[in-house]
Amino acid sequence: MQKVHSFVGAAPEVRAKSLVLLAAFVSFVISVVLWFGGQHDQGIFVGLWVPSILSLGAVVLPRSER
Repeated sequence: MQKVHSFVGAAPEVRAKSLVLLAAFVSFVISVVLWFGGQHDQGIFVGLWVPSILSLGAVVLPRSER
């Protein structure tokens, strides 16, 4: 429960980065499930979302100050 409160209270940039990483991870898991479930074409299609999601996050989200 403490992690949920720290996530909700975090800066919007941290939440956005976390959501992008979560979306990429969920896409990866779904692609693996589809692949080993016998739906190879769908697994490859969903697996291609992972770099797309990460690239979108890199373009859209602001960088931290260096």
